[in-house]
Amino acid sequence: MNTPIRKLSIILPTYNERDNIVVLVAELLRIGGDAVEVMVVDDDSPDGTAGVVRQQFQDDRRVRLIVRTSDRGLAKSIRAGIEAASGDAVLVMDTDFNHDPSMLPLMRDLLGHFDIVVGSRFVVGGGMEDVFRYYASWAYNIGLRTVLGTRIQDNLSGFFGMRIERLRELDADAIFHGYGDYFFRLLHQATARGMAMIEVPVFYRLRPAGESKTRYLKIFSDYSLALLRVLVASGIKRRPPVPLRRDRDR
Repeated sequence: MNTPIRKLSIILPTYNERDNIVVLVAELLRIGGDAVEVMVVDDDSPDGTAGVVRQQFQDDRRVRLIVRTSDRGLAKSIRAGIEAASGDAVLVMDTDFNHDPSMLPLMRDLLGHFDIVVGSRFVVGGGMEDVFRYYASWAYNIGLRTVLGTRIQDNLSGFFGMRIERLRELDADAIFHGYGDYFFRLLHQATARGMAMIEVPVFYRLRPAGESKTRYLKIFSDYSLALLRVLVASGIKRRPPVPLRRDRDR
């Protein structure tokens, strides 16, 4: 594959991120130029995240704001952004500066050669400033790789890019629910379809502002249950997959 990405849709799911979002969006626009659209998908944050984005970027056509007032959640917000995207590929990022915006050009370039590009904490050069979270995630990923048979070291990465035409081959209903567990479901399906993947090292830093919404014991139990469901579903003849839609298909 050698098909350059002409336009990249950057999806930023947000909930109470008004202290980070303006700086992040401005940096992404600076780096990406006219070849990006930045899509802030906000779950009706009570701190006014959407209002800040609207006020700061209302005159910039590269910034799009989606406010979701029902059926909220991380994975469903990401799906909403993907379905509304107009780019050849999407890049999904956290909005707390865990994910370094400077990785954008490299990941966009690699999407010209691969179906999926994963920002990985567990390849050489990757890591996390939060040492406890790093080793907990590393150990859990060993189990995920073993059970699911994926070729990716970081099956819980929230920082990834994917070509839109390959995303639309997947069963969106089976993937985009819950929290970060959506990503190992996505990789499981993509692996079964033989998609080309590559990992690049990323280093997660602590958020500069705001409070983390991760609750580790709940995440562990929820992800383990989600993994069990994937294994059960893999052994059952399933209905035809429900693909992702795009706004112009509606």
